[in-house]
Amino acid sequence: MLNANNEYNQIVNLEQYSSDSRLTEPSDGKVYDYRKMLKKINVLGRPLTKEEAENYRI
Repeated sequence: MLNANNEYNQIVNLEQYSSDSRLTEPSDGKVYDYRKMLKKINVLGRPLTKEEAENYRI
């Protein structure tokens, strides 16, 4: 049974945490070939390092 006072049932006030109405960081302008990156990630079984990711930059 759910408790009405349970903290997980409360609505998060996003405005309290956002300073300028953006929910994500601004783009840095870099573009990557994500399909090729995903194939490499699946082969390696881990995320790419920043240096490895630069190899897939368009």
